[in-house]
Amino acid sequence: MNELEKLKVLLHHWMEHNTEHANSYRAWAEKASSLGNEELSKILIRLYEETRKLNELFEEAQRKIG
Repeated sequence: MNELEKLKVLLHHWMEHNTEHANSYRAWAEKASSLGNEELSKILIRLYEETRKLNELFEEAQRKIG
């Protein structure tokens, strides 16, 4: 496996891992909201949204590799 093939595998792994983190942020945002901490919930939702945006960059990088 050459370096580009390794990077392609890594990018896929990082994107999946990133998605798992994003989903965790969203779940904790819901918990924070149910505990009455809307301010914290909003921050966690922002983290969720920004983390999901990173996947667009992972996808772009994957397309460059082919």
